[in-house]
Amino acid sequence: MAHPSQLGFQDAASPLMEELLHFHDHALMIVILISAMVLYIIVAMVTAKLTDKLVLDSQEIEVIWTVLPAIILILIALPSLRILYLMDEINDPHLTIKALGHQWYWSYEYTDYQDLGFDSYMIPTQDLTPGQFRLLEADHRMVIPVESPIRVLISAEDVLHSWAVPSLGVKVDAVPGRLNQATFIVSRPGVFYGQCSEICGANHSFMPVVVEAVPLDHFEDWSSLMIEDA
Repeated sequence: MAHPSQLGFQDAASPLMEELLHFHDHALMIVILISAMVLYIIVAMVTAKLTDKLVLDSQEIEVIWTVLPAIILILIALPSLRILYLMDEINDPHLTIKALGHQWYWSYEYTDYQDLGFDSYMIPTQDLTPGQFRLLEADHRMVIPVESPIRVLISAEDVLHSWAVPSLGVKVDAVPGRLNQATFIVSRPGVFYGQCSEICGANHSFMPVVVEAVPLDHFEDWSSLMIEDA
């Protein structure tokens, strides 16, 4: 998760987020090079004599500043399109979970695995135990197996919400009457935090998303216990 004074992204916990980080670095390097070139041109124009014929007219520079931006746009567009298709790819998910947004909590249903469903509320500050994070902990986490393709079907019952987990590279709007979907693979065990990223009302910042990735045998034990408790 993020920590104080952090400037970069959270550590990637899924292959999709790793691709997004690589694309961010790729695009940022291009922006830095463009900024350096523009700064050099500004300095050169300020210090050059206005009577210099190379400044007043140059066919070559006209060709360069027409062709070069087109090449730069292609270098940005191609990897961007590749990631867009990767984000939309659904290949035989091992588990499908339905996440339903309410004011102001999430409901999860594991109906294609077992008849399992529960609500996930934020833990109030006064009930937190040492080591838990304020405004981010939930009483019931969305538990999933690691290294398994997971599909999340996302909707809402009242107003717009948004199911977002930055370290997994997932952010999908929850729209009433509409079913959106997201897919990801968690590459390592851990607990990953997110929040509703839509301004959905007075308690908008009090409906966290907590995803816990565990080995498959631990996931089966957890689901059995949840069904017994229900």
